[in-house]
Amino acid sequence: MTPQHPTTPARAGAASAALALVLVSAAPAAPAAAGGPAAAGPGRTVLGAGGQQLTVSAASGLDPLGRTVRVTGGGYDGAKGIYVAFCKDNGDNRVPAPCVGGADTTGGSKASQWIVPRGDAHAGELGIPYGEGGRFDVELRLTAKNEGLDCTQVACSVVTRVDHRGAGDRSQDVRVPIAFRGQDPVGPGGEGVDVPQGTVGYRAVAEFTTAGKPRDLMFHPDSRKLYVGSDDLPDTADVNESGLHVLDPVDGKVRSTVNQAPGANGTPGRRAVRQLIAPLPGDGVVFSYPLRGIGTAKDGDTVAAGAWVPGGAVTDAGPGIAPGTVFVAQGPVLSEVDVATATVKRGITLEGGDGFAVDPVRKAIWFPDAGNGRLYRIDATTLQVAATVELPAGEDYAGFTEVDPETGAVWIGIGTSVVVHDAAGKRLRVLTGDDLPRAARFDPVTHEAYVVRQDPGDTSQPGSDNNGSLTVYRTTDFGEAAKPVVLPGNQGQLGFASLAVEPGGGTVFVSNPAEGRITRLQRSVSPKVTQGPTDQTVTEGDRAVLTARADGTPEPTVTWQVSDDGGRTWKAVEGADAPVHSFTAGASDNGHRFRAEFRNEAGTSRTTPVTLTVGAPGTTTGGASGNTGTSDGATGSTGDTAAGATGGGPDTAGSTTGDSASGSSGASGTSGASVTGGTSGTDGTAGSGGTVGSGGSSASGGTVGGTGTTTTGGGALASTGTAVATLAGSAVALTAVGWALVRRKRAGNTG
Repeated sequence: MTPQHPTTPARAGAASAALALVLVSAAPAAPAAAGGPAAAGPGRTVLGAGGQQLTVSAASGLDPLGRTVRVTGGGYDGAKGIYVAFCKDNGDNRVPAPCVGGADTTGGSKASQWIVPRGDAHAGELGIPYGEGGRFDVELRLTAKNEGLDCTQVACSVVTRVDHRGAGDRSQDVRVPIAFRGQDPVGPGGEGVDVPQGTVGYRAVAEFTTAGKPRDLMFHPDSRKLYVGSDDLPDTADVNESGLHVLDPVDGKVRSTVNQAPGANGTPGRRAVRQLIAPLPGDGVVFSYPLRGIGTAKDGDTVAAGAWVPGGAVTDAGPGIAPGTVFVAQGPVLSEVDVATATVKRGITLEGGDGFAVDPVRKAIWFPDAGNGRLYRIDATTLQVAATVELPAGEDYAGFTEVDPETGAVWIGIGTSVVVHDAAGKRLRVLTGDDLPRAARFDPVTHEAYVVRQDPGDTSQPGSDNNGSLTVYRTTDFGEAAKPVVLPGNQGQLGFASLAVEPGGGTVFVSNPAEGRITRLQRSVSPKVTQGPTDQTVTEGDRAVLTARADGTPEPTVTWQVSDDGGRTWKAVEGADAPVHSFTAGASDNGHRFRAEFRNEAGTSRTTPVTLTVGAPGTTTGGASGNTGTSDGATGSTGDTAAGATGGGPDTAGSTTGDSASGSSGASGTSGASVTGGTSGTDGTAGSGGTVGSGGSSASGGTVGGTGTTTTGGGALASTGTAVATLAGSAVALTAVGWALVRRKRAGNTG
């Protein structure tokens, strides 16, 4: 429950001042476009310099007329109030301004939100208190054009920054770039050096030779153990390694081995394990063993439970759709079998084939008969053929049949191709290759299919090199999702390869029966720039702050580079190996270009180069984004207003002759000190603090016009950097709204 606080006059004044600071106008929200959220692009997350995480639910393809997005944050300093707003993005270490709207007091516009510390006087009145760990979860209404800000013409971002009570504190600055429909998705730029940014690949990180001759692999989804069904490896004559092995997936150490299972007469004996059928809840697997055995075991067992299926040798097996059952193929005979007793419950005999795949979600069984060029779709509830699909001509059925559980598409390895049909049997794609496809697995997290190919192993044949490969495909468009990985020595003369995929695709295990080896492959992603630096202008002696970040696996390292010849040559900046590169800018740094280079084992990427402009002292104006304003009879120098927005250092107006220069003080700030001008010029007096849009008085010119120097206090979130006469009227109205809220609050607290 949000704590309530009595409203004192001081608090009421602060609330009104906060309203004046963060509100410019209360424009109504634009209507949502037809189609709403479905039309927007994906969300985006950006990390702040202090480890903050800011996420916007949709960051591109937004409807220009209006789109409500969810904005979540974590890792913020819970003692510092922040604004969450939609603003013009002025780059690294620059105040984001102008911004749209202010603290949402009506639940209407939601153009910005005010997040306050727990127990803050304004928590529950105007501000939303932080959750645990500096978290917040709010909504913003984003429109392309609002209150003079046109985000189709300038870069805009959802930003966080310290509120008016911590003007000048940049520690909570985080920016997520936003793009509307018709604009290119906003990105930080950059380029891949050796491979494109974000290139996915796999690299071998370990080899296990502890499980005999591996025939099938399964990564248990619950216990996260690696189960291996194995034959005996002939090379190790002194030991029989056949059985069910349970391995630690990290180092391959054997946790336990189940090498005893019942035979045809029920007597336990040493059994090889040829196929892993399905995981058991929690831990353990259902498996098949020669010639007709169906067994179950888990880590720590010494003897498996099992029974023999009547009839011929089992050629394939798959999970059942009813509890406690499996399907088995004995050549072209397909049967539903009870796991505990191996009793056949029902069956069907087809014209040919000896393998299949089960789609439990759609209750279908796909049974290829490559010899007759047919693929049968069997209703798993009735065990009757529901459809027959033509298969492409091939020499033989030399691979696998697997179903993508997410889409229902069936993938079949025939010859050197993989043929894909959708859940209704329509052919979608034929994926060709040089080697024989032997096994496939699907990862529902990444929506990717993993296919292992083996070399035929006959080096006398053209194209045979004794090496296999792992290829990863997107199941959405069948494009390659990762660079193919060469599997040295993986050939099919002594058994088919198998594979297992850790959910999420971070780790893949591939067996090589001929060499008695399991290869552990780790996913790697070349650096992808997620935040790049921007051009920056600073005064000599000030700090220049450049920020760049990149995602990648393994986590990339960063090195900042500098060029003093316009980008023709680059050299590393000594000691600059952190995402934030901060240094005191000297005159010699003027015009230098900077970029960040990210490296990991998958590749190298660089940010787009940016230019640092260093001005002499006294030539730049108030704060990071102010401009020196000098105009003949003009109203309001933009530099003065920008200084109010930033809460930055002194703003020095331009020196004029006989000119009138007026500035707008920062709202809720201290009034600027007046400084006497030239020989006959009068002082320039800053406008009174605490009122948005109040202008400084004009400095009348003499022989030499006076130079007014104004130092402003805290900055308004929504200040635009340009004095606008109508802001004063808006501020009066909004301050009145604030007082109305306070009065209602008081009325609610009186007894």
